[in-house]
Amino acid sequence: MPLSSIYSKIINIPKTAIDENGHVNNVAYVQWMQDIAVEHYASIGGIEAQGNESTWVVREHKIEYFLPAFENEEIEIKTWVENIRRVRSLRKYEFVRKSDDKVLVKGETDWVFVDVKTGMPRAVPKEVENIFSKSQT
Repeated sequence: MPLSSIYSKIINIPKTAIDENGHVNNVAYVQWMQDIAVEHYASIGGIEAQGNESTWVVREHKIEYFLPAFENEEIEIKTWVENIRRVRSLRKYEFVRKSDDKVLVKGETDWVFVDVKTGMPRAVPKEVENIFSKSQT
């Protein structure tokens, strides 16, 4: 069971996300993954909970493409935190086309909690862990 509730938003695919093949560029999905992760975290009080001395950095992105998406299509981006492991957190994503509910893309990001000054990994504090479980209710 995921650690957090699912956070989602619907976007209309802009022309700027389309590549020379006429569909959404893979780089756009990575940007949307990062954007919704930050938005979700901020919405549940993560930035306040972590304080000024720590932050999250990306260790790894994984993306699996199933179907292309095109300009002006409406898609729903869903994200949730799957788990927290000492200094890391696994966040998952799903992109769904609204017109037919088809899953277009699935992804995940391995985030590492670090000290802002040293860049070294730091144990995720209980205050940060707690915001995710609170988002379940």
